[in-house]
Amino acid sequence: MTRTTADERMADVIVVGAGPAGASTAYHLAQAGVDVLLLEKSSFPRDKICGDGLTPRAVKQLISMGFDLDEPGWQKNKGLRIVGAGHRLELPWPELASFPPYGAVRTRTDLDEILARHAQKAGARLTERTNVTGPVLDERTGRVVGVTAKPVDDRGRKVGDEVTYRAPVVVACDGVSARMAIAMGIERRENRPMGVAVRAYYETPRHDDPWMESWLELWDGPPGQSNLLPGYGWIFGVGDGTANVGLGILNSSKAFQQVDYKQILHTWLATTPEEWGFRDENRVGRIGSAALPMGFNRKPHYSRGMLLVGDSGGMTNPFNGEGIDYALEAGETAASVILQALARPEGPARERVLEGYAAAMDAAYGGYFTLGRVFAKMIGNPTFMKQATKYGLPREGLMRFLLKLMANLTDPRDGDVSDRIINGLSKIAPDA
Repeated sequence: MTRTTADERMADVIVVGAGPAGASTAYHLAQAGVDVLLLEKSSFPRDKICGDGLTPRAVKQLISMGFDLDEPGWQKNKGLRIVGAGHRLELPWPELASFPPYGAVRTRTDLDEILARHAQKAGARLTERTNVTGPVLDERTGRVVGVTAKPVDDRGRKVGDEVTYRAPVVVACDGVSARMAIAMGIERRENRPMGVAVRAYYETPRHDDPWMESWLELWDGPPGQSNLLPGYGWIFGVGDGTANVGLGILNSSKAFQQVDYKQILHTWLATTPEEWGFRDENRVGRIGSAALPMGFNRKPHYSRGMLLVGDSGGMTNPFNGEGIDYALEAGETAASVILQALARPEGPARERVLEGYAAAMDAAYGGYFTLGRVFAKMIGNPTFMKQATKYGLPREGLMRFLLKLMANLTDPRDGDVSDRIINGLSKIAPDA
């Protein structure tokens, strides 16, 4: 049956933003037969500032969504190489029943589009160049019953009249801007860590390195003569002749506000061997930067008919700056909760189910993200950073434990001692 214009603007669920969080939510809903409208302000392909690295946690979600990572375009890797304090250590991804033993790299220009198209193939109605401007509230109940949006061109300029879309459930996946959450009065929590990521692509012979590489020493001046910053530099081979090279820094350092991130990137890369190619003449495109909202820095994750998924809810891991895996996982959880809610009649019964999404997020990540916030504060101390790097890196057993902790890779049952310690700490830590 052909839809009328009015029908096209109505759905069972509206998802705002077609990044990994929105695409995952829309895919799982559409797979279950829900009429889901996926609104994206840009048009694909589009870039996103990110390290492009996918740990086994993200890979697991991609596999469950039906992606074959042996196909061209996926640069698989076998673990993490750590460099710092004169040491170089290669740590394979742990052998676990819960996660595959490999990671991957794929540019966000590719990844976001294939995820969004995957949701579209499953039945989601993807509408690009649609800039959502805010929620529509029911005057009687104050619940979100839709969104307003304006059509825009490739530069984000308005090209038509504002349009209203309606649905009984709205999912905000609008990223770090969190425009929908802010409009609902859900403010950023200042006691949560924030990070900044800076990255560029370089032509390099290291483009097909089978290891993701992390450098643990970033200085705000001459190495060894200035402040050691809380963060790390990365080199992730993309497999297409280039590598994604960048750094992430937390705001737990006193130097955070005064840091010139692009200069730190240049300073660090100047210390790498020239034959690697990490020099301006080999750079492909611009140096970009983006904020990283961490540790559930915006809550509640459900309020009056609207769920927050991904960066809009601060779902980035404070230990390592990962956000894609949690966006994909939260999207699946959100879809599962919404499916159960829509099976109830509108009213208190449906509301109780939807409120379960926030509880599910706290149960899954609350304690772990609390541990991450403690870690972020600790590495904000330059003295701690120096000592931890100096004495930690030579101890391979300790570093294997830290890899599991920082990447959140454990088996929930029948794991080894390190799994039980990490899982136990996450359970006893208060929710974030």
